[in-house]
Amino acid sequence: MTAVSLGMNCPGNERRSRTLRVSWLPENRQQPLDMGHLYGPRSSTSRRNLPHLLLFFLFVGPFNCFASYSRATELFYSLNEGLPAGVLIGSLAEDLQLVPQAASAEAAVAAGGEEDQQLHQHHGEEWDPPLSFSLASQGLGGQYVTLDNRSGELHTSTQEIDREALCLEGGGGGGGGGGGRSGISVSSSTSSESCVLLLDVLILPQEYFRFVKVKIAIRDINDNAPQFPVSQISVSVPENAPVNTRLAIEHPALDPDVGINGVQTYRLLDYHGVFTLDVEENENGERTPYLIVMGSLDRETRDQYVTIIIAEDGGSPPLMGSATLTIGISDINDNCPLFTDSQINVTVYGNASVGTSVASVQAVDRDLGANAQITYSYSQKVPQVSKDLFHLDEITGVIKLFKKIGGNVLRLHKLTILANGPGCIPAVITALVTIIKVVFRPPEIVPRYIANEVEGVVYLKELEPINTPVAFFTIRDPEDKYKVNCYLDGDGPFRLSPYQPYSNEYLLETSKLLDYEMQPLYEITVVAWNSEGFHVKKVIKIQILDDNDNAPVFTQPLIELSIEENNAPNAFLTKLHATDADSGERGQVSYFLGPDAPSYFLLDRITGILTVSTQLDREEKEKYRYTVKAVDSGVPPQESIATVAITVLDKNDNSPRFINKDFSFFVPENFPGFGEIGVISVTDADAGRNGWVALSVMNQSDIFVIDTGKGMLRAKVSLDREQQSSYILWVEAVDGGEPALSSTAKITILLLDINDNPPLVLFPQSNMSYLLVLPSTLPGSPVTEVYAVDKDTGMNAVIAYSIIGRRGPRPESFRIDPKTGNITLEETLMQNDYGLYRLLVKVSDHGYPEPLHSTVMVNLFVNDTVSNESYIESLLRKEPEISIEEKEPQISIEPTHRKVESASCVPTLVALSVISLASITLVTGMGIYICLRKGKKHHRANDNLEVQIPLKGKLDLHMIERKPMEISNI
Repeated sequence: MTAVSLGMNCPGNERRSRTLRVSWLPENRQQPLDMGHLYGPRSSTSRRNLPHLLLFFLFVGPFNCFASYSRATELFYSLNEGLPAGVLIGSLAEDLQLVPQAASAEAAVAAGGEEDQQLHQHHGEEWDPPLSFSLASQGLGGQYVTLDNRSGELHTSTQEIDREALCLEGGGGGGGGGGGRSGISVSSSTSSESCVLLLDVLILPQEYFRFVKVKIAIRDINDNAPQFPVSQISVSVPENAPVNTRLAIEHPALDPDVGINGVQTYRLLDYHGVFTLDVEENENGERTPYLIVMGSLDRETRDQYVTIIIAEDGGSPPLMGSATLTIGISDINDNCPLFTDSQINVTVYGNASVGTSVASVQAVDRDLGANAQITYSYSQKVPQVSKDLFHLDEITGVIKLFKKIGGNVLRLHKLTILANGPGCIPAVITALVTIIKVVFRPPEIVPRYIANEVEGVVYLKELEPINTPVAFFTIRDPEDKYKVNCYLDGDGPFRLSPYQPYSNEYLLETSKLLDYEMQPLYEITVVAWNSEGFHVKKVIKIQILDDNDNAPVFTQPLIELSIEENNAPNAFLTKLHATDADSGERGQVSYFLGPDAPSYFLLDRITGILTVSTQLDREEKEKYRYTVKAVDSGVPPQESIATVAITVLDKNDNSPRFINKDFSFFVPENFPGFGEIGVISVTDADAGRNGWVALSVMNQSDIFVIDTGKGMLRAKVSLDREQQSSYILWVEAVDGGEPALSSTAKITILLLDINDNPPLVLFPQSNMSYLLVLPSTLPGSPVTEVYAVDKDTGMNAVIAYSIIGRRGPRPESFRIDPKTGNITLEETLMQNDYGLYRLLVKVSDHGYPEPLHSTVMVNLFVNDTVSNESYIESLLRKEPEISIEEKEPQISIEPTHRKVESASCVPTLVALSVISLASITLVTGMGIYICLRKGKKHHRANDNLEVQIPLKGKLDLHMIERKPMEISNI
């Protein structure tokens, strides 16, 4: 395609032309995109038409001198709808063939033209000042494209172009072909493909000004499928339509696409062998489907055909739409009335009453509606006498006796009857009526009713007793010369018997009890006949009147229900149903709760719907049992009773519950492993699996375990009070519900002390140590001490000190305090008392049943100084020969098993309290003392000349005696 830029040189604007230097350069250019390209029917011309165009400009040039100095140019592009953003539509600079000044001059010379020359932008060359491209207005067209202000390139914008919506909008705004204001132009030509987007572009600055009209033709793509305006299409075809009859199908399919993408063809899914489809196109290009009849139709054989009509466009791939096509076959009057028989024979007795039905004729017409209407009439051949005697209903075809048969009436009548249909030859049937003369009159039956009778119906109550009289019947013979018999024909609780002493009188009475529910209506026949065989019948209808003799009956005498607890208020339980065999109001049932029903159960008296107005709690009450009544509306009313049994089903709405929040157990130490400490009692108010409880230890599970079945708490290992005196456990109880609920309890285990630890001597620290005692020590002065502790508590930790063995120059010179362990000098030391003293001290507790003890050797060296330590050490290493004195300390407390009076407990408790307080004070004081001794150890060694010398002995005098004890669980 070629882009054209036109400029006019007129007198008076030569200066401006020289300034703009506009050049007109026809040039063939190929667009970079297939979807958007430039074409120029208005803005381009071929080189062979160039001389004609120049002559035209020479002719009209003077008239253009009055025009503006600006230049107007049109550019045409085309692109497909639905393109994404950023697709290049065209470059205005390139398509307008804007080139710089030098290049344009050369091009103008080469072309031999005298056109004004403008400075244009070209690759590799710049404008000074640069060109600027902008849209003249931001109308509807500017929403779909973006214009680069510097390069002049047009691209698609983020708003997708929908040709169908755009052309509809532009057509509405721009009319048939203007569209300048809205920016959309819809062609008014016969081609439906012309949809043009209009843009006005300004090229600045002012000295290079140019006004460019850009027209972008939007090409249609096949993005819409044909669609019928209705889903059900009906076509009516007369059944006598000849072959090749053409019927237009209303509501053809619509396709917003145009051209080949619009609707191209139609077809049927099933042609049923008698139809085909054709498509006709009018001068506007619209295609209409026509239904063509290809075979004979018969409504009486088939009155309707249903198929699918499919519309298909010409896109690639093609798109389709469908609708249901119903072809109805309309009726025509192509059938006439017909009789199944040609003749019928009828017999009538001469004594037949007026209005007696003699015969009935019926013809059939297979057509519909008015085409099938039949009327009956006598043929003109039927004598008037027969017409007067027998009446023919023209609608129903029923023949009745119109007047009483006389003695001189013909015995045979031939009735020719015509069946007339619209536009048809009448069908003919012949009815031969034979009249039989009656020589004797039949018997007569005269009823006289005893029970209530209305219009031939006798009414009896169902509670009437047996032998209730119903009616008298008098049997008469009109000839008075024949014997007449009478009997009852028909089943029922009735009997007909002669009524004595009268002749020809019969009494009708009940033979059984009547029951309305078993049979409410009886039809019995009284038959009378004479000896000549003539008989007569009298039909009697007996209606049984209902009484309230039936109570309502529940479908189930015991109604068992179940409902989950915590139900919603007014929850539905069941709908009671009772039936009453009585009729009318006597059978209407109302429902009531029994007196034993709780107040929160509600029963609708009309519908029988049973509800509960409040929440039920299974733990509060699991089963409910009460009565309900069904009462009818009779007088007096009758009722029946049923029992409702409701079971409240459990839900897991209760957590396990410990009987105590805190459990405390006292256990003696050294308790054997897996021994029974105590039972953890827990309950769960729920039932079944929801009430199953599993116990587990949350902490200390490495030491303690719980037997889930019995709740027994056990210790896995033996417990030592001296290592830990108490344990605090948390036990969790989890039920078996979904979801599971749980609770916890605190378990405190206190270990009771047993005497399992002998006293531990802390000072002196060794049997080989010794202490220097100066001879000048005054009697009564403390020399040293023995300090021991006991890990037990109570009486098991009360310690007594005693000297059980002595050796030395005068061993009795020293004594030990049994309570404090202080060793004091009893007598004044003499010259001959110098030497080494060895005291075997026994440290014993007051445990029960057997106290435990330890021993320690206290070495005292009486001398003024220590001059030969090796000598002293040799003495200490020698095995001492000490005789053991079995002398108990003075403060020892012997356990007693004597029974004491209740009043003696008070001093004992006071004594125990004092001893416990003293023990605590003693332990605290000993701790302070040890700390002080360690701090002054070095100082005391210098001042008191205390020397600790290791001793070697064969005997281990620091002995621990233990005696096994039986420990029971407390």
